[in-house]
Amino acid sequence: MAEREVRLMDGGHVVLVDGRPQSHVDLADPTRLAFDYVRRMGDVVDALGDPGAPMRAIHVGGAGMTLPRYLAATRPGSRQTVLEPDEELTALVRRDLPLPPRSGIKVRPVDGRAGLVDLPDGRADLLVLDAYDDGLARLAAAGARVVVFTAFDPGGSATYRLLRGRFALYNELVREAADRHGATVVDFWRMREYRHWGYWDEDRMHMGPAGHQRMAVAVLDTLGVEHDLAVPDPREITELARREQWRQHATWVRDSAAPWVHRRLTGRSSGDGLDPRWPTLARPPHRTTT
Repeated sequence: MAEREVRLMDGGHVVLVDGRPQSHVDLADPTRLAFDYVRRMGDVVDALGDPGAPMRAIHVGGAGMTLPRYLAATRPGSRQTVLEPDEELTALVRRDLPLPPRSGIKVRPVDGRAGLVDLPDGRADLLVLDAYDDGLARLAAAGARVVVFTAFDPGGSATYRLLRGRFALYNELVREAADRHGATVVDFWRMREYRHWGYWDEDRMHMGPAGHQRMAVAVLDTLGVEHDLAVPDPREITELARREQWRQHATWVRDSAAPWVHRRLTGRSSGDGLDPRWPTLARPPHRTTT
């Protein structure tokens, strides 16, 4: 059974589970974010929308609810739902670190997977995955070799480069979490070869066969596993005239980008209706390369 407690530390209250700090809460000043990764999350929240405007937020993982308190203080009138399955932890926090009255924060005793499925589409302006760090901690504590991936660098893409700053911030949070818990990082961000579209599928969102094999090589090399996989060449990309480039781009928007946006808005996935390749836990057959 997990041990949950609240201690006075670092000029505030620290929520611990089995001795591991989960949250730092300053009841006198909820805008004070003591943990570095939470400060970075706060920076992202501050940059969204109009300053001070209320938001609808979903938080996967709550513990001491530091970020929901911050959002309630900096964006009054925000409506927030926290998905926290640990009811004993929530009861402890409510008792020792009560939420301010009319905070707009509601806590549901469910995990992220179940809670997000139950929420209607368009419910949130902001989704915060604060359970990532805790998940790494639990895996590492169980003795697992944990491998995490950074996101790729979209700087070479005219379509995605506007998101480069957000990708970089996400990657820094991944690296910090990996450092805290001794996880191995496969640094997709630094793999500049993926700026070649020949490593990607025609939809420009998923890797193609060469991209998958290149990533498999990177993972095995990072883990120090001997293998005989070769680094594949990307598929050939035909140089097109400007008019043909625009025509190809319009086809991509119609056949790939627009359907993806529609699926996101309607809560569906391209995998809906497909049977899993491995429906039960099993070791895949070994496949040799030639």
